[in-house]
Amino acid sequence: MLQQRAVGVSLPRDIPANQIVDFCQRAEELGFDELWIVEDLFYRGGIAQAAVALASTSTIHVGIGILPAAARNVAFTALEVATLAELYPGRVTLGIGHGVTEWIKQVGAWPKSPLGLIRETLSAVRALLHGSLVNVTGDYVSLRDARLEFPPAHPPLVLAGVRGPKSLAISGAHADGTALAEPVTPEYLAAVIAQVGATRPHRIVAYSNAVVASSLDAARAIARPYLAHMDSPDVAAHIDPLPFARELRELGTSSSSPAEFAAAMPDEWVDQLAIVGAAADVRARVGVLQDAGASVVVFIITGPDALDALESLGTAL
Repeated sequence: MLQQRAVGVSLPRDIPANQIVDFCQRAEELGFDELWIVEDLFYRGGIAQAAVALASTSTIHVGIGILPAAARNVAFTALEVATLAELYPGRVTLGIGHGVTEWIKQVGAWPKSPLGLIRETLSAVRALLHGSLVNVTGDYVSLRDARLEFPPAHPPLVLAGVRGPKSLAISGAHADGTALAEPVTPEYLAAVIAQVGATRPHRIVAYSNAVVASSLDAARAIARPYLAHMDSPDVAAHIDPLPFARELRELGTSSSSPAEFAAAMPDEWVDQLAIVGAAADVRARVGVLQDAGASVVVFIITGPDALDALESLGTAL
């Protein structure tokens, strides 16, 4: 059963294949509520990884976050996810998003209207997973007399992995929740919740780079290299609500490289843009984000050894 305030961990996209099962099982043993799967282009497929995670564990909830809407036909997306939900009832959440623009263009799948595609996809997949008969002729989704033969008894929540205000409004209207890429701060959560404008229960999943170390300084040192892209236009929506947004962009402009930018970042910014410190510090920051509206805080493994980092993060539960 989904927890109202949960802590999850993300399976690293580049973890060695022979460690995937160990990682999933250890995450469950350590007490993580949820395990989130990423589907990054040319790494590993999201549905296949989710199937392995579910099959190798017993209780942990598995989120697929996210599948690019342009990558699959909606009927076959629903078919795959419904199969997982039928085999592992109550243990699956589905995330669907635009995908990284560069990657979707790289494979020739970028739509004329990303907003139209995500709206039609979310609506159709959600209806199919709820056992509805779907007839629709849209710009991107066309279904005739479509209904799953085995709709799951516990339909998975369908979340939108989106950033911009128009996309967030679509999430509020057509999804069961929103999956937020890192960095997530209380200020960003406030902006997202306002833009989502949900009128029914809406689950917010918040990804954040996270490090548990012997001291706050040691944790910051590990996290810094992972924050080198924080002046990128891709994360502008995350940075705009922050009180130091202007200073951050000025530092990015004056830095000669991403590494120099990350090294020069004040400690206070690192503490806001990542979840860092000893176990108690990390636990406290999770509480801050949950109080600000995050239903699930998902730790992104930060450091060279995924299993070692997982063990450390487990001490913060």
